[in-house]
Amino acid sequence: MDRDARPAVTPGHHTGGSLQPAPDVVAQRVADEVIIVNLRTNRMHSLNRTGARLWDLLTTGHDVTRIHAQLLAEFDVDPVQLGHEIDAIVTSLREAGLVQSEPA
Repeated sequence: MDRDARPAVTPGHHTGGSLQPAPDVVAQRVADEVIIVNLRTNRMHSLNRTGARLWDLLTTGHDVTRIHAQLLAEFDVDPVQLGHEIDAIVTSLREAGLVQSEPA
């Protein structure tokens, strides 16, 4: 199936949400991964290649819908599966206190 013919799929309940790194978070790219440290808890988190790219896009102001579209263009992945993976990563980042919603 031609990629352009795939139906548009948006990520789950995080659709359209703008996120930003939490103020007490620092991140460093190491090869294909991103290491994120929550300075309040001193906990380290590692994102694989796909998660690292999501982090890059998030920190440059992309909302979740644009992140989904960009990752879909960059990776050979099913759009529905990608939406689920984005939701899982964003949920994990939120629960770890690594991201927050941008102020309106």
